[in-house]
Amino acid sequence: MKKKYLEGGRICSAHGVRGAFKAESYCDSAEVLSKMKRIFLPDRAGVMREYAVTAGGVHGRSALLEIEGISSREEAQALNGRTLYLAREDIPLAPGQVLIADLIGMPVIDEESGRRYGICRAIEDGVSYPLITVETPDGDVILPDIPEFIRRKDPDEGIFVRVIPGFFKDEPEGTESAGR
Repeated sequence: MKKKYLEGGRICSAHGVRGAFKAESYCDSAEVLSKMKRIFLPDRAGVMREYAVTAGGVHGRSALLEIEGISSREEAQALNGRTLYLAREDIPLAPGQVLIADLIGMPVIDEESGRRYGICRAIEDGVSYPLITVETPDGDVILPDIPEFIRRKDPDEGIFVRVIPGFFKDEPEGTESAGR
């Protein structure tokens, strides 16, 4: 089931004296987070509370936000370390783009043979391209998120791959993977 609220960032520090704060963005960029019209913070009971964003900008690599109800440095400072959330419907996606959160836990499947290698445990930034960690019965395998290996990402079906020998442990004797 897809989550209604997704982690959008982490509040890092107060900024100025009027309640603004800096947030580390979990979005594609700090600019994406800074353009949100609303954010959500869980209250003590874990219920999401909506806050209108009254001003947004970018400060270095952080988003700079002001939200309704927070009007002093002390109030902003009290939010330090908290995770802020975004409503799924507010997150801008280009055609064909999927949310990483929707791929975590999905099966990783050979596009030709249909073999299930494991499940996607994480997708993280690498030096040159993202890396997909696949949890398998034999341990974690890391795949580069490049078109040669990651053929299609479908948040309803899984991540379809085309791998070369050596990525995963060999299949049992007497079986062959198509395309190898």
